[in-house]
Amino acid sequence: MQKRILRLALVLLMAGTLQVKAQYAKEDSTYRKCFIGSTLFMIANVVPDNNPPQMIYLNLGYRITGRDVVSLEFKTWKYGWPIGIPYGKSFEAEGEGFPGYIREHGVSLNYQRFLWKGLFAQVDVMPAFQSFVNKEGKKIDKGFQIFNTYSIGYHIKLFKDRLFFQPSIAMTHRPYQSTMPGSFKEVDDRWSRVFFGQPGLHFGFNF
Repeated sequence: MQKRILRLALVLLMAGTLQVKAQYAKEDSTYRKCFIGSTLFMIANVVPDNNPPQMIYLNLGYRITGRDVVSLEFKTWKYGWPIGIPYGKSFEAEGEGFPGYIREHGVSLNYQRFLWKGLFAQVDVMPAFQSFVNKEGKKIDKGFQIFNTYSIGYHIKLFKDRLFFQPSIAMTHRPYQSTMPGSFKEVDDRWSRVFFGQPGLHFGFNF
């Protein structure tokens, strides 16, 4: 699934004229300050898989300066395995999943800082409300967590800055998780609340 998404990302890159100069000059007052975006990982919703995320993802942002950006992300998705399982033989493996799935709804506040040319660092802080659903599809409990993402990525302008694409790599961290149902907690406690190597394939439209 991830290989297909990455191929699509490469096609998108070749479709536009890439600009690798500084993101936006401080003295430039003509750049588009607002944007709306999403993630290419929503493609996973239609890829046959044993863990479809049923993801909806919307990003609304504002460029405070040429180097400083703030945004809000509205997200919902579901997952059947603990988020902390690293890539390898246990990742989405049989016997490692929850006895059902977790559905989350959250809004994250993000700050992005451009460091050099298109290179940026970003911090996302997301409070998320959870529903715990058993294998029969019945909601058995609800919960709450704080889910943070720390990213490094590159901003690529496309089609004369009408569009942009931002591949990135991140570390995710859950500093707070409310009490889970016992059957879910037993599975989740086997893994760390920190995950390294989370890919990002964000895109957006400037206006």
